[in-house]
Amino acid sequence: KQQTLPIYIMKAVVIRQHGDAKTALQLETDWPKPTLKPNQVLVQNSYAGLNFIDTYFRTGLYKAELPFVGGNEGGGVIAEIHPSISADCDLKVGDTVVYTQPTCSYAEYAAVNIAAVVQVPTDVSLELALPALGIQGLTAHYLVCDAPTGLIAPGDWCLIYSVASGTGQWAAQMAKLQGYKVIGTTSKGKTAPANCCDLVIELDTVPGKTYSDYTSVNIVEQVLQATHQQGVKLILDGVGKATIDISIACLARRGILVSFGNASGAVPPVSLLRLVGKSAYVTRPKLNDYIPTPEQRRARGQEIFAWMQ
Repeated sequence: KQQTLPIYIMKAVVIRQHGDAKTALQLETDWPKPTLKPNQVLVQNSYAGLNFIDTYFRTGLYKAELPFVGGNEGGGVIAEIHPSISADCDLKVGDTVVYTQPTCSYAEYAAVNIAAVVQVPTDVSLELALPALGIQGLTAHYLVCDAPTGLIAPGDWCLIYSVASGTGQWAAQMAKLQGYKVIGTTSKGKTAPANCCDLVIELDTVPGKTYSDYTSVNIVEQVLQATHQQGVKLILDGVGKATIDISIACLARRGILVSFGNASGAVPPVSLLRLVGKSAYVTRPKLNDYIPTPEQRRARGQEIFAWMQ
């Protein structure tokens, strides 16, 4: 009787040099299949999430030792569990899960720390669970619910850039659930989430590019007009370099700018004296500090699912 040999290699999209997508992303068919370390599970990926943070690793803005597998979130089925994981663990082989973890998901298999794994409820599809429990949903949740540190209240105004993007759409809907008034920006031709924005500021697209031209419209003027010259209490800014000056000018007294991305480039150094005029706040958070334990990750996911239902 012929024996089936174990598979030690797999297909993966590998980055061996930094650069653009055409030059840096290479499909390889003989990448080593991950060997589990303590406290890891092996996930057979059905989906890999595509997020802007992936480009930060690909271009070298965020550091990872070359070569590495692209992708920072995925979803699939648990194929193996390391013996170090307690038998009392809720997860078992065959469970459908999603995870967020750097440089691993553009592949057939990923070795994932057990703390980064969330089981998908049986009544939720994996296609829906991945964005909800992945980078986009979890990021939007902490940005809206925790990063502002109580500086915005129901009825106050907030500004969300790129409101038609993945994270932006989640954040706008969550902001409305909190009772905030939402101003969103988007490129012409893109659709903001229905009934989630009190004002949508449409921008031209940079010629030859796919992103907005933030100089094409006077955003500050429109924000101040909508807020009766008061400004906004919260700004969610994933754009970075192109919007930092606009954001500071749009803040209300004791408002907070949450800078969480670098889509247009890294934010240059900002003098704290620029915040004095309105006693304003600026923070630069990251997702992992808001989900440091499996319990906190699951708690955010459960609230997101409750809102969706």
